[in-house]
Amino acid sequence: MNKPLKVASVFVALLVTFALGWFLAATGTGQAADPVSLTDLERRFTERMQNVALEGHFTLRGRDRSDGNPELYEIAKVTKLDGDRWRFDVHLAYGSVDATLPVVVPIIWAGDTPMVSITDFSIPGLGEGFGARVIFYDDRYAGTWDHGAHGGLMYGAIRSMDED
Repeated sequence: MNKPLKVASVFVALLVTFALGWFLAATGTGQAADPVSLTDLERRFTERMQNVALEGHFTLRGRDRSDGNPELYEIAKVTKLDGDRWRFDVHLAYGSVDATLPVVVPIIWAGDTPMVSITDFSIPGLGEGFGARVIFYDDRYAGTWDHGAHGGLMYGAIRSMDED
């Protein structure tokens, strides 16, 4: 598969993922938790993830560049829903799409560190078996991602967009 097709496939996968998150939120799946009910760690995480950009790199197992491939995710806010489900309001600008879309994922805690944890995550139109573990600590994020035989690492800085 040539590089432009690979890049296009990744963007299509992201677009479908964001569309799924939007659909779940638009249908009322998951309501925001009462802010008073948040633990100190949850409250600090929601405050830290207000108007930030995840700016870094991702790799492709077996085809890795030593410096990774650039990635950028702009997050307007993160909201706790019910149980371990959280909504990330992510700005997506690709092709004719330029919108902030809600993406609902589970967050588990490793001590004081929040981690997106998806296993066998289904994305309509793309299939099943998506997985990721992404941690957020201080001003950095890092993790792994996979889908079938493809996967890799993702890592970078959490940067406030208010400072721009």
